[in-house]
Amino acid sequence: MCNLYTNKSTVQEMADLFKTVPSQGFNLADEIYPGYPGIVVREQDGGRILQSMTWGFPRHTINKRTGKPNKPTATNNLRDDKLWTFWRKQFVEPAQRCLIPFTAFAEAEGDKGKMTRTWISVSDQPIAAWAGLWKPTVEWGDAYSGVMVDATEELWDIHDRMPVILHPDEHETWLRAPADEAMALVRKYSAERLVVDRTDEPWCKRKSTKPEGPTLF
Repeated sequence: MCNLYTNKSTVQEMADLFKTVPSQGFNLADEIYPGYPGIVVREQDGGRILQSMTWGFPRHTINKRTGKPNKPTATNNLRDDKLWTFWRKQFVEPAQRCLIPFTAFAEAEGDKGKMTRTWISVSDQPIAAWAGLWKPTVEWGDAYSGVMVDATEELWDIHDRMPVILHPDEHETWLRAPADEAMALVRKYSAERLVVDRTDEPWCKRKSTKPEGPTLF
């Protein structure tokens, strides 16, 4: 499960890579957490735009003790095996697919309470694209979430799931092609092209005002 990633690229770098018109007014943190704003690339009026959205679709639950609704939590990762079922409405509509630019994503390793950050980046893509879906929401405005697959065997000691990382020549297919063609891109990325950086950084470094925990669905 990916609960933290970075996007340390500039707006101009993203515009050049993803062939969009440079946008202004983005003020985002380098580190992006569920419930926080991030930048996505999507189709609009026959072209591509960069847009700031909330990372995670609102998920509603009922408090078992009180019977009242809990605060929404962020479904920030989407299971690949539910694209044709639970997420079908967004997946089959190309306009609801998006690219999530990132420079690295993190996983937690270590004992509970002492977990550290392990960063994974793409050696042949300084700015890579994670396959995602987006939709308007009442709670948080436009929101996005990323598609996950089983991890390559080389990453199993870190986590058993990984983001769907697209090659540059696949961006167009994900954003515009029929769903069956897009589904062919939902696969593991070669471990030979991934760089693993184990650090001593504590996993939990956010302020006490952080959003509630994310959900994989």
